[in-house]
Amino acid sequence: MPEKPYTPPYSVTDAMIHLVAEISEQVGVVTVKNESAVNPHLRRDNQIRTIHSSLAIENNSLSLEQMTDVIHGKRVLGVPKEIREVKNAYEAYNLLLSFDPCHIDDLLKAHKILMLELTNESGRFRSGGAGVFAGSELVHMAPPAELVPKLISDLFHWVKNADTHPLIKSCLFHYEFEFIHPFADGNGRMGRMWQTLLLSRWKPVFHWLPVETLIRERQNEYYKVLALADKAADSTAFIEFMLRVIRDSLRELIQTEQVREQVTEQVERLMMVLGNETLSAKELLERLGLKHRPTFSINYLRPALELGLIEMTVPDKPNSSRQKYRAIKKTK
Repeated sequence: MPEKPYTPPYSVTDAMIHLVAEISEQVGVVTVKNESAVNPHLRRDNQIRTIHSSLAIENNSLSLEQMTDVIHGKRVLGVPKEIREVKNAYEAYNLLLSFDPCHIDDLLKAHKILMLELTNESGRFRSGGAGVFAGSELVHMAPPAELVPKLISDLFHWVKNADTHPLIKSCLFHYEFEFIHPFADGNGRMGRMWQTLLLSRWKPVFHWLPVETLIRERQNEYYKVLALADKAADSTAFIEFMLRVIRDSLRELIQTEQVREQVTEQVERLMMVLGNETLSAKELLERLGLKHRPTFSINYLRPALELGLIEMTVPDKPNSSRQKYRAIKKTK
């Protein structure tokens, strides 16, 4: 008698159905507003935020500014291991869309990039035991190493063939992956990144949406719900948690866009006084008749930069005393 295909244990709840509907509606709004409008700088900044949050969950102490400097090839004083983590993560996320989320070989390839020089078993399933820790507390003991290849194979077969909504499927994969804990190190990073890949295959907006920023903000709840799902031998609670994270991340993005729309008048004023000249922040403040530097930065300068309307003359040193700004000429 043929072996029955593996199906992860979970239940579809009313909360899930409502969250999936709400997220789908939000994705529609974000896609219409942003698909052609979001400039490369904003996408890159969100990607760096994602990497910073994912590594911060794993106790990387580098600040967002330090990670940005590392990614831009600048010298940063820090723990070499943490600097290597940033470089690896940036390379892995840049290649993310080239991976097939249903191919185990691509999973191993991504892990090798992500954990290069950080573990002796990069790109290979673990050879020994492993556990999930919240600080010093063991919240999950992973299955024995010899079971990992079969468990991962079953999971990937389910991901490829299950007729399940991509939102639910991505969250369920995330939980099952962390339960199996297939690698000696880097499981949290890989699980979150692979969920992003699965979501990106559904809707491209998820490639640059920093969901992991909100996971970091709810890190304690993240570990608690992992432990709760373990105890219940059912991932329903974890799926609901992750769907709320995704919904809130989209909600935050939409609110940010609404604020940006509200300051359009200020941006237009900035562009008028700038004209074809190259001016410092001080000169722009004077021409706009403003005295409060934070207001100028939040309502005028930053939105114009994010919208790709102006550029810095010293982009590698945003806070340089020689910094000036000029309009970006549009090519036909």
